Amino acid sequence: MNRSSEITRRRWLTGCAAGAGAWTMSCCLPAKQATGTFQLKFILASAMYGYTAVEEILPEVKKTGADAIDIWPKVHGDQREQVDRMGIERFQQLLKSNGIRLGASTCYRLGPFNLKNEMQFAARIGGRGVVLVTGAHGPKDLKGSALKNAVRRFVEQMKPHAELAERTGCVIAIENHANSLIDSPDSIRWFGQFATSNNLGIALAPHHLPQDARLIASIADDLGSNVKFFYAQQHGMGSSKKLPKQQEILQMPGRGPLDFTPILAALKKADYHGYTEIFMHPVPRGVPILDSTEAITREINRARAYLLKCIGS
Repeated sequence: MNRSSEITRRRWLTGCAAGAGAWTMSCCLPAKQATGTFQLKFILASAMYGYTAVEEILPEVKKTGADAIDIWPKVHGDQREQVDRMGIERFQQLLKSNGIRLGASTCYRLGPFNLKNEMQFAARIGGRGVVLVTGAHGPKDLKGSALKNAVRRFVEQMKPHAELAERTGCVIAIENHANSLIDSPDSIRWFGQFATSNNLGIALAPHHLPQDARLIASIADDLGSNVKFFYAQQHGMGSSKKLPKQQEILQMPGRGPLDFTPILAALKKADYHGYTEIFMHPVPRGVPILDSTEAITREINRARAYLLKCIGS
C-alpha cells in the first residue's frame, strides 16, 4: 500500500468512527436546525438507499434530522416507481404514519417541459411547496453572448411552466448539472438574472462546479433568493467510475477537501430557507451508498453534524 492510499484509509476509518458519535448526538435534532438565527431545512434523498423499499426508507427521514423525503426515480433509485405501484393513498398513509411530508420529486427523466403531471402528483401528495428538481434543455458548450442568449431563451420557454408551478404550488429547481445548458458559473448567474418567478430557480450543486468554495459562495450570493434547492455534495474524486468506497464517499460533506463554510455563509446572508439535501452518487447508480440502511443514516448524520459545525464557525 502506498503512502497516499494509507492516508486515505486512515481518514476513512477515523471518519467512520467519528460518524457514529455524530449520529448519536444529532439523530433527534429537529428538521430545522439553527445556529444563531439561520436554519438549515434538511430533506432526505431516497436514492441514497438505492432501490430499498420506500417503507424501509421513510422511518429514516426523521433520524436524519429531516421532515421531508425527496423521491427519486430510476436509475438512481426506484422509489418514484414504487409509489406508482402502491398508489397515492397508500403512500399518503406511509407519510402520515411516519410524520413526514413529500418535499421534492427528482424529475430528470421528465425534463423541464414535461412536469405537468408531476406537479399535479406533488400538489396532491405534498401540498404546496414541493420542489421539482430537473435539468436544463438547450445547446451545450456555449460561451459569452451566445450562452447568455441561450439562457435567456430557455427562461422564456420556462415561463408557462413556472406559471403552472405557481398555480399548483410547486417550485421548479434547475440543477447546474454537468454537460447541460446551465452548468457554468456564468450560465447560472444569467439564469438567476433572467428568472424572475418565485416558482423557478436553481438547484445549486457544488459537485458540478470548480471546487473553489469562495467561487461557489459568490454564485450563491449572486443568486440570492433564486437558490431554491441546495445539494450538500462535493466532487471529491468523482462519481463516474467505480472507486474504492473510501474514495467514492469523498463526495460527502466533511469527507473531501471542499470547505462548505463560505457557501453556507452565503446562504445565510440570503436567508435561504429551501431544502438542503446531503447527497452523493454511488457507482453503479441504483445501489445504496453503503452496505446497510443503518450505515447510510449514520453517514448522513455525520455529514449533517459537519454542516452545522460550518455554520457555527
